[in-house]
Amino acid sequence: MIFSNKVYDVLKWVTQIALPSLGTLYFALSEIWHFPYGPEVVGTISAVTAAMGIMLGISNYQYKKMLRERNAVK
Repeated sequence: MIFSNKVYDVLKWVTQIALPSLGTLYFALSEIWHFPYGPEVVGTISAVTAAMGIMLGISNYQYKKMLRERNAVK
């Protein structure tokens, strides 16, 4: 699976910035305001972040492999 540049950039931002920030925010607010399921929500966000990181890593690997193969043909 190779993502387009725009999709890759958006997913990378979501994975590196948005989801960790959201998890941290919910964790802090759940402690202060006693929101329900703090550990469960944060654990779920962390699991989704990890899975997205793996998908981005695979996409990056396949993209670089494709570029190496193209350069080897020339």
